[in-house]
Amino acid sequence: MKTLDWVQLSADERVAALARPPSNSSEERIAAVQRILAQVRADGDTALRALTRRFDNVELDTLAVGEAEFAAAEAGIDPALRAAMVEAKSRLDAWHRAGAPTEFEIDTAPGVRCGRVLRAIDTVGLYVPAGSAPLPSTALMLGVPSQIAGCREVVVCTPPRADGMADPAVLVAARLCGIRRVFKIGGAQAIAAMAFGTESIPRCDKLFGPGNAWVMLAKSQVTALPDGPAIDMPAGPSEVLVIADAGANPAFIAADLLAQAEHGPDSQVVFVTDSAALVAAVEVEVRAQVARLPREAIATKALDFARLIVVPTLDEAFAISNAYGPEHLIVQLRDPRAWLPKITCAGSIFLGDYAPESLGDYCSGTNHVLPTGGAARAWSGVSVASFQRSISVQQVSREGLRAIGPCAVTMARAESLEAHAQAVVQRLEASA
Repeated sequence: MKTLDWVQLSADERVAALARPPSNSSEERIAAVQRILAQVRADGDTALRALTRRFDNVELDTLAVGEAEFAAAEAGIDPALRAAMVEAKSRLDAWHRAGAPTEFEIDTAPGVRCGRVLRAIDTVGLYVPAGSAPLPSTALMLGVPSQIAGCREVVVCTPPRADGMADPAVLVAARLCGIRRVFKIGGAQAIAAMAFGTESIPRCDKLFGPGNAWVMLAKSQVTALPDGPAIDMPAGPSEVLVIADAGANPAFIAADLLAQAEHGPDSQVVFVTDSAALVAAVEVEVRAQVARLPREAIATKALDFARLIVVPTLDEAFAISNAYGPEHLIVQLRDPRAWLPKITCAGSIFLGDYAPESLGDYCSGTNHVLPTGGAARAWSGVSVASFQRSISVQQVSREGLRAIGPCAVTMARAESLEAHAQAVVQRLEASA
């Protein structure tokens, strides 16, 4: 951890203070991902089996999860976990339905009726990580909005366990969302399969979900191809920024920082406050709490990139946050909602001492698939709209053409596009 006095930093030092950890997207890894993509595109299921054997040490007879494996997952899951997932799904469903886009129509001029219709993306691919920490919550976070949107086909790829089975909790979460097609494929090869299609896995129009560096590189590469799928957003290592005042609980702040640090060694945690005494107390708490974590080594490594920043005013704290664009922003102030208008850039906001980011990860109802690495400056988290196409519609009568046609002709000719103008002029003359 590094404690910084913001006032004492030069402009360059401030930029460096807010820099993300160094990317592990080396030229060698980029090239390796390209080879994996090419291999899957050329050899389909054969390549997927070979790559699974190589990277996961698993020999798969079939890539798809069968009914027997789904049934075993349902029978073997802890009832308390299943109940928690059902509870979380109900809140996700309520939140996503409330925020779903709607169709509309208006008359923009007499005889000119314009509107918007919504159509679900036909086939979507959901990547659900399942390495050292399987994430059934991600299956819910992606499955619920895809279900509400009405996507015709939803495909899940998730890495197999050492025994060749998919994580049972991931399977149960998928079934809760009505998903029937789950494949035991992970890493860049899973992204390739959903992007290009194989004998078993359909080609998907859009890919969703977090993942490690290999997965994220693969997503960025396939979406850049001329015939590649869309992706949900640029995403990478997890991050949190906490803003707190002297009245905040240092134990709560330390717990929030460590909750992100344990995701991975490249996660980043930032704490900004106007209280130097609070920084000192948080440092003590972080050291005490990290020693009690099962993932202590991972969290400790991530803390190498932690920044604890002291600012003269809370206004400065929010300016720093907006410049950083955090994936998660936790606001532990005495009147947190009063500061909400100050926030212009964040993936998800958590207001108050009793709103840990962990609730958003699992069961508050909001979505945890969020932009990272500063992408929150222009991107939003996953929602129902992410799974839909918004299509504009216009219907124009003769009266409407006479009302707005001359406007189009004038603008077309100003742009030296006479064919555009003629498409209107000929109709105006015919309807005179």
